[in-house]
Order: sequence, then C-alpha cells, then structure tokens
Amino acid sequence: MSNGDRLPIRYAQQEFQPQRQPQPMKRHHTARHYAHRVRESFTARVTKTLCAIFLSLLLVVGIVMFILWLSLRPHRPRFHMMEFTVPGLAQPSGFENAQITFNVTARNPNQHIGIYYDSMVGSVYYKDQRIGSTPLLDPFFQEPKTTTIVYGTFDAATLTVNSNRWKEFMDDRQQGTVVFRLDITSVIRFKVSTWDSKHHKMHVNCDVAVGPDGMILPTSKDKRCPVYFS
Repeated sequence: MSNGDRLPIRYAQQEFQPQRQPQPMKRHHTARHYAHRVRESFTARVTKTLCAIFLSLLLVVGIVMFILWLSLRPHRPRFHMMEFTVPGLAQPSGFENAQITFNVTARNPNQHIGIYYDSMVGSVYYKDQRIGSTPLLDPFFQEPKTTTIVYGTFDAATLTVNSNRWKEFMDDRQQGTVVFRLDITSVIRFKVSTWDSKHHKMHVNCDVAVGPDGMILPTSKDKRCPVYFS
C-alpha cells in the first residue's frame, strides 16, 4: 500500500500531556481561628437560650399582672330600685301633706375591694324639675360582695310641691302613670387592702313610675339604675 493509501492516525491529546500531580489542600485558617469560631457559636446559643428564658418569664409575669388587674379592677356599685311611694297621690289636695318614701339597694360587686361612702344625697325630679332633696345615710364602709339598703323620705319640709304642681300629678294620674326620677349623688373611695383610691363623685339615676294609688308599678320595681362618675 502506498503512502497515499494509508489512513491518517489521530492521537488523543491527553496521551502527550504530562499527568498533573494533585495539589495539597491549602489551610487558610489556623486552629486558633476555628477554636474562636466554636466559642462564638457556643456564646450565640447561650445568648439565644437566655433570651428565650427571659421572654418566657416576661410573658408569665405579664399574664399574672393581667389576671391581678382583672381581679383588682374596681367595678362601680350596682343600684336597684325597690320601693317608691307617694301616699297622698290619690287625694286632690295631697300637696299639703305631700310625702315620698323610697328605698334602693346598693350592691358592692367587687371580690376584694371595699367602698367608702363619704356622703350621700337624694333628690327627686318630676319632668326634669327638682321637687325635693335630702341627705341620706351617714358615711359608711361597704365590704366586698355585700348589699346595703339606702332609704329616705321627702316630706313637706324637703319637697317644693304647690297646688299647680300637684294638679300636674293629678293629670298624669288620670292617664294611669306618674313618672318621677330619683337621683342619688355620693362621694366614694375604693379600698384595696391598705390602699385607698382618690375620691370619685358618683351619680345614680333611677326612673320610677307609680300608679294611681301612689305605689311603684311592677315595671319599675327591681329595676337597675344607671351609674356614672363625674
């Protein structure tokens, strides 16, 4: 076979390249560096653990404080109208001996808080016009979860009822109902253990209706009276 008929032979390039020797791994950091990294990692874990414990304690304290606040937060007294009578309402000239008697219950709903009543005044209104006022109970202290009866009488000395006003009573009586409003104003303080709160001026508004006989109607009996402070 002539040279022209020979097939060219291609040799792989890698056969003629010298084998590269593996290079040794270079250590970029010293042993001291890695020891420092380990200490930092341990410190970070300890710090996270302490933060978690602190936040957990803070949460527990917050929950306890919230429960104490709920249990020690003062609730305003609850007043209910029990009796209200105008004995002379059936008499055309009853204004000459006009008299109004009433009693309401004052309930302290607090579990651990007492209430000092430093003063208490009752006033009666007819058509938003005050027709009488009188001091009520002497100063007293009300224990938690107890009820006190507040009673009073408006008579000729404390009522300002003339013949014209009594005629208005008679006109309403013909319709079957005479409506009054009893207001009780008191200055109170809350007592928690040995701590006393500041003074609060309390107002109690009791709308009450009486029938032709001057007796309280069932719709007004045992009715809860709104309470607000000023």
